[in-house]
Formats: sequence, structure tokens, C-alpha cells
Amino acid sequence: MKKWIPLLIIVVLMLTAYFSGLTEYLTFDNIKENREKLLGYIAHYPILTPLLFILIYIVATTLSIPGGAILSLIGGFLFGVPLSTLYVTVGATFGATFIFLAARTAFGDLLKKKAGPFLSKMEGGFQKNATSYLLFLRFIPLFPFWLVNLAPAFFNVKTRTYIWTTFVGIIPGAYVYTQAGSGLGAIFDQGKEFSIKSVLNIEIRIALILLALFALIPIFVRRLKNARKKP
Repeated sequence: MKKWIPLLIIVVLMLTAYFSGLTEYLTFDNIKENREKLLGYIAHYPILTPLLFILIYIVATTLSIPGGAILSLIGGFLFGVPLSTLYVTVGATFGATFIFLAARTAFGDLLKKKAGPFLSKMEGGFQKNATSYLLFLRFIPLFPFWLVNLAPAFFNVKTRTYIWTTFVGIIPGAYVYTQAGSGLGAIFDQGKEFSIKSVLNIEIRIALILLALFALIPIFVRRLKNARKKP
């Protein structure tokens, strides 16, 4: 039962955040209305404010609270690039690691007992190519962030591998959103409408997908070598 406690705490806090309406505060209207206050906090508390932002990002990621994209945009708006990219990457990595460790602690032994030949084979293949698979999942924007955080826990991926691939894999997406967020001030001043969909346009999506496919090259090369060795 002790193994389930961390995951249960996360689930309870997740439900609390959802039903309390906490996510409703993460809107562009609230950012615009509180613009001067937010910028004032940074001017008066240049060290505390970034730390608080990272902490909020850690909590949001750990609890899988919707609005990570908006938080990244806020980071770019408040701190500019590249500092905001660093803050988002650090916060997201810590949060993802917490949920990963909680899930692996709770489900690890259960999965080993229930795993059949197929799942065991998948686990072996995933572990053998963990770096390439994890970078692929992080780079490509097609998979939900919370799902990518949990999936490696089911395949017993090494913690250090999970952490560094998460950190590196998050950087491109974090940069795209924070770079877009750095221009929010000008958009507000001009009275224009802003949409998250405009951030991940077709060119950006193609670039991230190509980057993800690049991460899989070592797997293809390895398989090609093994195929040539077979008589």
C-alpha cells in the first residue's frame, strides 16, 4: 500500500485542481488584465519570481494540469528568451520526473508479475533503445505530454536516462512556445487576437517531426547492421 501513496496523492491533488476551477485562471485575458502586476513582481523580486514560476510549472506538470502551453507562453512573456526556455525546461523536467517515479513505484512490481511474453519483449526493446524512443516521444508534438511522462514508467526505463532525455527533448518545444510568448506584449498593445494554434503552425510541426525522426536513426542503423550479419 505504501507504494501507491505518492500516486494517490498526485491523483487527489489533480482532481482538486480540476474541480476547483484552478485551470480557469490560465487564460490570455487574465494575463492581459494583470500584465502590469506581473511585470512589477519581476522588477521587485528578480530572483524569487523565476523560482516561483518554476515551482508552479513543476506542480502543474506533476499534476498533469491542462495549460502547460499557456504557462510556457507566460514564461516567454515575463522573462523573455532564453531564460524562459530554461525555466520551462527545468520545471517540466522536474514535474515529469516526479510523476514518472510515482507511477513506476506503484505499478512496477505489478507489471512484472502480470507481464506476458509480448509485453516483456516490448520492454526489452524499449530499454535497449530507450534514448532514441524517449527523444522521439519528446520531440514529436503528436503525443500528450502526460502520456509521454507515464509511458516509460511501464517499461522500467532508467531514471537518469529518463531525466536527461526529458530535459533535452523538451527544449525545442519550450523554445517555440516561449519565443511566441515573448511577443505577447506587442500583440496586446495592438489589440490583436492570439491563439495557441498559431504557435504550432505547419512549418513548426514538420520541423519537430523531422527532429523526432532524426532521433530514431540509431535504431534503424542498428537494425540494418543486424540484418546484414544474418546469413
